[in-house]
Amino acid sequence: MYIKQAAWLHLPTIHHVMKVEIFDTPEKLGKAAGERSANLVRSAIQEKGFACIIMATGNSQFETIKHLTADKEIDWGKVVMFHLDEYIGISENHPASFRKYLKERFIDKIGTLKDVFLINGETDPVKEVELLNKSIQEFHIDVALVGIGENGHLAFNDPPADFDTDAPFIMVRLDEACRMQQLNEGWFSSLEEVPHSAISMSVKQIMKSGYVICSVPEKRKAIAVKNCLANKISPLYPASILQNHEHCVIYLDKESSSLLKQD
Repeated sequence: MYIKQAAWLHLPTIHHVMKVEIFDTPEKLGKAAGERSANLVRSAIQEKGFACIIMATGNSQFETIKHLTADKEIDWGKVVMFHLDEYIGISENHPASFRKYLKERFIDKIGTLKDVFLINGETDPVKEVELLNKSIQEFHIDVALVGIGENGHLAFNDPPADFDTDAPFIMVRLDEACRMQQLNEGWFSSLEEVPHSAISMSVKQIMKSGYVICSVPEKRKAIAVKNCLANKISPLYPASILQNHEHCVIYLDKESSSLLKQD
């Protein structure tokens, strides 16, 4: 495993092909992740005429998206965007709506995209999953922007995650740790408000992406980072699967990496 801008991390004897970069602050983390994402998007457009990306949401993505959208050289009219996950039963006007998040923090910042596939959690979820699965079959994902949840989840694939399903999008149940994270981040006023289910991109579909940019700032993610990077790959630590992705970079800050042993 390659680690940049940090002392070597003492991890168990596990075959890692991903890379890890550690920065002093969430702002520096986001700048590096956002600029790397922008470079990959531009390269895909240059190579094949358009790029297809996956966009995540949540507090961990604030700085990464900020720097990605600041890139003035990307022709966004040649970019197709898929949405990573969304609650079932949440109105787009709800503060926690990930569609709302992406429209305000990404789509409205960059203008017209070639195509946008947002997840509608207000319609029949079975039909919505069928529509999404049919749509994504036409594309190869060039760049996936993701994070790691406090319970180690990847997208809304909570532990124990389904590593085997071939379906690109699936309906999932959210565990209490996941729901508490959403509450503590300020998206809801009570735990009762947090939905129990969501539509999520599957683990296998994320792993099909050409490149994965995983942004994980803040102290509250330190346990999940340790579990997912310092243990063998397991559905109990869903994001641990990223260890096997040849072109994945995990972007950490000092706090999120604080439980990893360093010289």
